[in-house]
Order: sequence, then C-alpha cells, then structure tokens
Amino acid sequence: MATIEKRLSNGNISYRVKVRLKGFPDEFGTFERITDAKEWAQAVETRMREGRYFNTQLSKKYTLGDAVERYIKSILPRKPKCIKDQKRHLERWSEEIGSYSLSNINSALIAQVRDKLLQKQPNEKKARTQATVNRYMATLSHLYTIAVKEWSWVHENCVAKLSKLKEPRGRTRFLSDTERNASPIQPRSARVLSIRKKHLTWSLVA
Repeated sequence: MATIEKRLSNGNISYRVKVRLKGFPDEFGTFERITDAKEWAQAVETRMREGRYFNTQLSKKYTLGDAVERYIKSILPRKPKCIKDQKRHLERWSEEIGSYSLSNINSALIAQVRDKLLQKQPNEKKARTQATVNRYMATLSHLYTIAVKEWSWVHENCVAKLSKLKEPRGRTRFLSDTERNASPIQPRSARVLSIRKKHLTWSLVA
C-alpha cells in the first residue's frame, strides 16, 4: 500500500511517497508532481507483487567509489595477472565519477566519460587508443556484473548497453622465402599464414 504526503518547503511543493507491502522493505520516493508520485508508487507495487522488485536503497546508498574499493579488495586478488592494469582502470573511473551514487549512473554518463578517455589530457603524454578505452570499459563492465549478481547493489549492467569502440584490424604478414623454406609445411601446399589480433569482448574480462 502506498501513502503520499504533500510537503511545502521554501514555497515549493513536493510529494513524499512511501510504499509498504508485507514481505518487502519500505520504499521511498520524492516527486515534484502528484501524477509522477502516483505512477511511481503503482509501478513499485506492481513489481513487488509480480516478483520483479529490486530494492533501490542500496544503489542510492553506495557510490561508484564504494564499488571500486570493494572490487579492488575482494575481486581483483582472484585475477593476479590483471591486477595492475585493472586497478589503474578502476581508479580512473573512480576519479571521474566515483562520487556519484550508483542509482545516478546511467549509460549516457558512462559514454561521456568513455569519450573523455579518448581525448589527450594536459597531464598525459598521448591519447588512449580505442582498444585501450575498450579495456577500461570491460573492467568497469565486470565490476557492474559483480555488483548485480553478487552484491545486489544495482539491478542491471548499464555498461553492457554501450557498443564496443571499433578497433583496427590486425596486421597481415606473409612469410618470407627464408621463413617459408624453414617451415615444416611443404612448399607444394601453398598456404598463407596471417596473424590477426583477437577482438576483445566484455565477456572475456572475468
């Protein structure tokens, strides 16, 4: 059941909503319009009854900085080969938007920081490549995956909604005569060997 309280502060009217339903924690929200307050309350009640409820209090309570700190302490030690690079990635994300509560971070904000990472900053020697920024994104994406599945701090991975930046194709190199003659492959079978970079996907960083 939802109750709506009208409030007046400095001449401004707002509506404080409280949703209470047995078996669920109380949910609160504040809105400038009564219609928004009613629609939000109805949506929350519907999700609770249909088993689609997510407690937003944790996403409001914790910041991205809190998530980065917990991830570095509890998750990175499981990936010793990745600690140095991924810690650097996460610290940069925290520097940019670490003060934001998780509830206030969306795909648009992540994309804004991603685009900034592509630009050369005054204290940096050179700009990052798209491949490098993809790795920054992959690290943050895995943090969100953990926050969804293990911590229940957020209900979705907003990084996964963004497309991966296009990376240049790997270089194709043909064997020299010397290399071809030294190869165990018989010259009669005219085979061409090429070396291509593997494309990074979010799921590869785990």
